[in-house]
Amino acid sequence: MKIILLQDEKKLGKKGDVIEASDGFARNYILPKKIGIEATPKNMNELKLQKASQDKRAQEQLEAARALAAQLEDKQIVVKIKGGEGGRTFGSVSSKEIATACQEQHGIEVDKKKIQLQESIKSFGSYEVPVKLHPQVTGKLAVKVTEA
Repeated sequence: MKIILLQDEKKLGKKGDVIEASDGFARNYILPKKIGIEATPKNMNELKLQKASQDKRAQEQLEAARALAAQLEDKQIVVKIKGGEGGRTFGSVSSKEIATACQEQHGIEVDKKKIQLQESIKSFGSYEVPVKLHPQVTGKLAVKVTEA
């Protein structure tokens, strides 16, 4: 019996896969637990439409991420922190502060979890900070750290 999986199942496959299962296994395990549905022509057509919709949505998200990355390339963010003698800083600049400054200065909302700092910025100067906007798109954000 052909089955369309409705969810990821470790030993069977991923959501949307069409698998071949024995009649007993399908009737007694897969169908009652709502892991999958029978692969009738109607269900196959619905699966095809869902996949097309998901592909279109994924493409739109990719294009939006590329547009945001291009927008970030042109911008520079200035973050001010307290400094002491000899150019030393009190504290550091974290991804949260960079995201807040980006929102305040340019009106672009960037999730702090997407800002990929290897470690917090602990000195004055200019930095290129990578921002992972999409699994395939990483933008660069110019951050200038100055003394307050």
